Amino acid sequence: MMRNFILSMIICALFICAIPKISQPCTTFCLDKGDQLLFGRNFDWMVDDCLVIINKRGVTKTALTDHTKDIGQPARWTSKYGSITFNQHGREFPTGGMNEVGLVVESMLLEETECPSPDARPYINMMQWKQYQLDNCSSVEEVIASDSQIRISSTVPKLHYLICDKKRNCAIIEFLEGKMVYYTNETMPVKALTNITYKELIEFWKEGKLPITNLGRSVERFATVADMLKEYDPKTLKSAVDYAFDILKNVAAVGAITTEWSIVYDIKNLRIYFRTLENEKNRHINLKSFDFSCKTPVKVLDIQADQSGDVTKKFIAYTQQINRGLLRNSFKKTPPFLVTDDFRKIPLFGSIPENLLDAISQYPETTTCTNK
Repeated sequence: MMRNFILSMIICALFICAIPKISQPCTTFCLDKGDQLLFGRNFDWMVDDCLVIINKRGVTKTALTDHTKDIGQPARWTSKYGSITFNQHGREFPTGGMNEVGLVVESMLLEETECPSPDARPYINMMQWKQYQLDNCSSVEEVIASDSQIRISSTVPKLHYLICDKKRNCAIIEFLEGKMVYYTNETMPVKALTNITYKELIEFWKEGKLPITNLGRSVERFATVADMLKEYDPKTLKSAVDYAFDILKNVAAVGAITTEWSIVYDIKNLRIYFRTLENEKNRHINLKSFDFSCKTPVKVLDIQADQSGDVTKKFIAYTQQINRGLLRNSFKKTPPFLVTDDFRKIPLFGSIPENLLDAISQYPETTTCTNK
């Protein structure tokens, strides 16, 4: 029990990819015009390590258990769909990804986020929530409906989400004052999201004003994306994928926080394109080429590998040691303290014991393939 308690605490600390008082100005959008259906994402941070992971269908899972307080039972499920995710904080805790039926789930920092009070629903943390949706849902409607089945239990980090599916539906989901708030169709005039609430983004964008709190120039980035989405002409000689990368380039972060990687999901054709700050070569992955049955091994790809073009066949077999290496590097490169609201510095990563890194990296071993 004590080991699980410490593990829960350390993993929560690990998820400080959006540390308070440090800007993490990520951007997402959906380019939906003509026969094009693309989802763009910039990941802006100071840590560049990431594994691209092939997640399997038919796997039983239990949400990371929080032993720090009495909040009910963790969520349990069996994955219906395989997916490809981008993971900086270990397997099963993605920054975002797309599943085999074209659902894309991505997240960004939102300081106003508040999780619900404990109730009868089983709980899950905000990072694993994304994997849950990719595992279980084929549409935006199903993601929204899942709020009646599971409950966000931890807001470390504090996130909101942009989600799109193959039916051309998109939604922005936020958890404000303990309740899910979402925007779709008529309530979502611009399919884009940055780092303040969507309601505020739309209000300031329409009024041409800037808020007092404007994390990472959120309103300016949102306005740039909105204008470029409107200006896109499907008849242009430039491909839609290249245009989507142009949008991401125009809202890229520079300075202490940089755009570590940019992703364009081709939802219609089930392809993923990506570039990184370290390796600017275009790379792409074809989801249709993978066997997502859990009878086959989980595979991974280092996002920073010196490759280009189609990297679908470049994935290697996952091991717990690879996961451990990712976690070790993420700990090492993340600032060694958390700055609280009263400006106290709480040490986080200065002396993480090796045995705890081992425990965190072994978390995926708690999942079980049902088709063996």
